[in-house]
Amino acid sequence: MDILKMIADLRRERACLDEAITSLEKLSQTEPPRRGRPPAWSKVAGVNAPRGRTGQNGAVNGAAAGAQKI
Repeated sequence: MDILKMIADLRRERACLDEAITSLEKLSQTEPPRRGRPPAWSKVAGVNAPRGRTGQNGAVNGAAAGAQKI
């Protein structure tokens, strides 16, 4: 086994773990969701709130569409 290759792999793994720990620390320190535009770092991290109303006439999860099929 190549020791240098193993060390390089472990360093890459440590970098990934450090990034994950940093993201989790940011999430734990945040306040409850506020109204308005989300912070820029949340878009990079992929932490966005679920979208609000969708569909035609503001139907939520197809509730209005199901009522029209009667």
